[in-house]
Amino acid sequence: MTLRRTTLALLILYALLTIYPIACIAAGVAPSPFVTPISTLAGFTFAILHSGQREGWGRALRLLALVFGVSLLFESVGVATGLVYGPYHYTDKLGPLFLGLVPYLIPVAWFMMSYPSFVIADRLIPAGWAGWQRILSVAALGGLVMTAWDLVMDPIMVASGHWVWDVNGAYHGIPLQNFWGWWLTVFTTFALYLLLSGKTPKLANGKFDRLAVLSYGITAIGIVIISLVTKAAELALIGFFAMVPWIISGGLSLAKD
Repeated sequence: MTLRRTTLALLILYALLTIYPIACIAAGVAPSPFVTPISTLAGFTFAILHSGQREGWGRALRLLALVFGVSLLFESVGVATGLVYGPYHYTDKLGPLFLGLVPYLIPVAWFMMSYPSFVIADRLIPAGWAGWQRILSVAALGGLVMTAWDLVMDPIMVASGHWVWDVNGAYHGIPLQNFWGWWLTVFTTFALYLLLSGKTPKLANGKFDRLAVLSYGITAIGIVIISLVTKAAELALIGFFAMVPWIISGGLSLAKD
């Protein structure tokens, strides 16, 4: 029970850190530049603890390794060549860069959001599906759940100077290829994880899974509100309709437990 309390405490901390920049912007005060890495680390640590209890620690570490490995590989290739996501490069605002290409914080953020996206997809795909049917379905759906976040997050982070697109893409300056690349990254990660690990064990009940869905919801509502307070109403609307349906459907799937 102590570990579960710690997991809940980290989720609360993540929620407070999500609220902080919103309050600062609403008050006309610039938020601390440290809030993004600290918030990301809080969400990441929550995801680690939750996945360890839900999946089992061996499987959780396997998922962590795959998320880090696949995201770093795809992002590094993407920055170096323009493949996968389109031509872009990172600034120094997110800290030191792996091989001078990708901030070390990036795979941390990938896991922070990949894990709750996986939980939602795993809950929505019928439990009776097995083998390749389940692997491909969970991986494909999880990629959609995760990519919904990037529809709002990417324009906000570009506007904040965290990375720069080297082309003028069709979506707020972002090439549409980026979202295919996001989906492909997550699909690859989840497919490999399920292929290597098999069906998710029922180690957690619906009440515990609600925390993972809630972490996705905190991120979603936070980014929608930030869009509103920064007068990016179009992004707020996109974020609401892209992410909130996953929160609702994930919540409804938990109501059956």
